[in-house]
Amino acid sequence: MEAADFIVIGAGIAGSSAAAELSSKGRVILLERESQPGYHATGRSAATYEPGYGNEKVRRLILSSGPFLKNPPAGFCEGPLLSPRGTLCLFREGQDDLFEKFHDTITSITDDFAALGRNEIQDIVPIIDPDYAVRAIHARVAQDIDVHALHQGYLRQMKGHGGALVVNAEVESIRRSDEGKDWVVSSRAGEFRAPILINAAGAWCDVVAEMAGVSPIGLEPRRRNAVLVNLPDGIDPSSWPMTYGPDPSFYFKPDAGRLMVSPEDSIPSVPCDARPEDMDIAIAIDRFETATTVKVQRPEHTWAGLRSFVADEMLVAGYDADADGFFWLAGQGGYGIETSPAMAGITSALVSGDAFPDSIAAFGLGAEDLSPLRFREDR
Repeated sequence: MEAADFIVIGAGIAGSSAAAELSSKGRVILLERESQPGYHATGRSAATYEPGYGNEKVRRLILSSGPFLKNPPAGFCEGPLLSPRGTLCLFREGQDDLFEKFHDTITSITDDFAALGRNEIQDIVPIIDPDYAVRAIHARVAQDIDVHALHQGYLRQMKGHGGALVVNAEVESIRRSDEGKDWVVSSRAGEFRAPILINAAGAWCDVVAEMAGVSPIGLEPRRRNAVLVNLPDGIDPSSWPMTYGPDPSFYFKPDAGRLMVSPEDSIPSVPCDARPEDMDIAIAIDRFETATTVKVQRPEHTWAGLRSFVADEMLVAGYDADADGFFWLAGQGGYGIETSPAMAGITSALVSGDAFPDSIAAFGLGAEDLSPLRFREDR
């Protein structure tokens, strides 16, 4: 049986970033059920740093992650983690209230945006149907994230401090050691023990908790579908912003000369290796064709991923009240990649009993905003 100071279950972006931070404080074993880390939600995301995304508390987490993403530590990666993208939010007739709400949100984040009239929208994204939107907001604050570089940077940091990544390690059981001090995790790759167990298993977080005899927090995995579509010859979308409606109803963004299109759906699911449904892909294509002048001849590639939420759609980080040493790192929703620097710092501090990071508290957040205790009926 291999011993460590910390066991992290789940080597997606949440678990890997937490493991990287904790690796300077003790030995970390990072367990991944698949043959490679990041197979599920991390590897299927839209990979965008968008400070206007999510509810107010989520936006604060995204903003507090910005300094790391814009200026990563020396040696963390070989090149920049962010590259320019921007966003274009389209508003149709009768969406004045949504326009005002979005305008207020973006104003609170940046002054680098422009409100566009109908005739200006095609200057930014020429395939938008002139009859679709009456106005838009073009913001430049959003950037593409090099998810592979970010994820590998965390894993490299963890390994550099002596941490170990164990793949093909699907958890089969979790129990207390005979003396009651450690958690013992039995997996397909062997047994591991540590006094602190970080549950970063994504859509499987509640499943892992129940294995450990810990009450679940009501995590709801939701499937999101996506499709790659080709554009007519001669059209280069590489400089276009990520384009979407405010409803939400769809989005598309450039992807290696093509467009990644999603119906921005959020379909409840059991934890699984998500697969796209034909009907959902048809909906994505229909919404894309309604908003643009492009007719999709044949989808290039389709896929789906699970985004996992709790009831208030805020992320979760904190010790369980009834299970010593059991730490929740869950509910990343669609925000796990762009909040990973902040969440890793928070996790490292809370796991170790240190003060909540000042750099994140400065954005108006505290441990109570992320605590799993907020789901207890007797709190």
